[in-house]
Amino acid sequence: MRTFGKWLGRLLLIVILIAVVVGVWKREQITRLMAVNSLFSAEKIVQNFSNMDAAFLNTPVVRGAGDISALPQGESWTMPEDVQDWIKARSVTSLLVMQGGKVRFEDYYLGTGADDRRISWSMAKSYLSALFGVLMDEGVIASLDDPVTKFAPKLIGSAYDGASIRNVLNMASGVTFDEDYLDYDSDINRMGRVIALGGTLDDFAADLDESFASPGETWSYVSIDTHVIGMVVRGATGRDIPGLMEEKIIAPLGLEQDGFYVTDGAGVAFVLAGLNFTTRDYARFGQMILQGGVYNGTQVVPGDWIAESTAASAPTEPGKTGYGFQWWLPRDAHEGEFFAQGIYGQNIYFDQVRGVLITTTGADKLFKEPGVSRGNIEMFRKIAESL
Repeated sequence: MRTFGKWLGRLLLIVILIAVVVGVWKREQITRLMAVNSLFSAEKIVQNFSNMDAAFLNTPVVRGAGDISALPQGESWTMPEDVQDWIKARSVTSLLVMQGGKVRFEDYYLGTGADDRRISWSMAKSYLSALFGVLMDEGVIASLDDPVTKFAPKLIGSAYDGASIRNVLNMASGVTFDEDYLDYDSDINRMGRVIALGGTLDDFAADLDESFASPGETWSYVSIDTHVIGMVVRGATGRDIPGLMEEKIIAPLGLEQDGFYVTDGAGVAFVLAGLNFTTRDYARFGQMILQGGVYNGTQVVPGDWIAESTAASAPTEPGKTGYGFQWWLPRDAHEGEFFAQGIYGQNIYFDQVRGVLITTTGADKLFKEPGVSRGNIEMFRKIAESL
């Protein structure tokens, strides 16, 4: 019996030692997984959204060597009381309103500040659209009707086999993908755990093998479509997205700070949701788009691409919110009205006719509630009309 006790004690010691070794070896992965699981918790969400580089693998998006571009101050704007109520209800963390290239209002909430680099979530999709337009103009990619597998052969045999570049830009790939952010087992949340554990998104996309419709037949918001756009860009150029983004889009804007992308385990940028910039630097990008791709006298993005990409070209249902090439349009959009949108209250809203740009960040845990997104657009319209 004493011998058995010694044997059992040694076995337990070995198990403990193995657990310690595995814990040290996988410490970073475990830490990132824990971060994913608590990312949206009520007590951490605001801080987490300003510190994504502390929890996830990331790579810089360098601002470039140029001077910081001015965001001149315009005439002050008095906020109506219902705007303040909206800010509280939607857990807004920053609001920056510009008109005619000048700041009419800027403020920060819930303990955040102007230097916070906030996670873009899906506003990053619109950045990738702008980059794609530059590459199209340069002739790197000849046609939107080329199959994605021409540049991303890893997708041959996957659900993306047969989809065109236009299909994925329009979110009309027909690929089955569960985008329920509130379901732990959804595809979008499984993808988040792939990133946390150092997996690769290229493999994740290539493993998708089910479709619910033929490519181009119907619209369904499928975030992994944007990763496929990134695969096409990398395949066509032989370069990574952060380097291209720095050179083609970011450097001419004169940002105040470097940004960064969250990455997967292979160092591939999380192009569908992983950009992090300050609110003021999001606004600089937005102002360039508002001005037809021109910033400080430089044509950064072709104006005809901005017009094409922000038109409601996707096969959305009549009377519903419109979609272009990674840009949103209100269902009753007037001329020059469109927006970039990310979960939990990240928005860049454009009213080109009025010359108005509104940039918000947020931590709105009720963002999926019926009427919230539409209510945000109505508030942006009210602000634009009141300036």
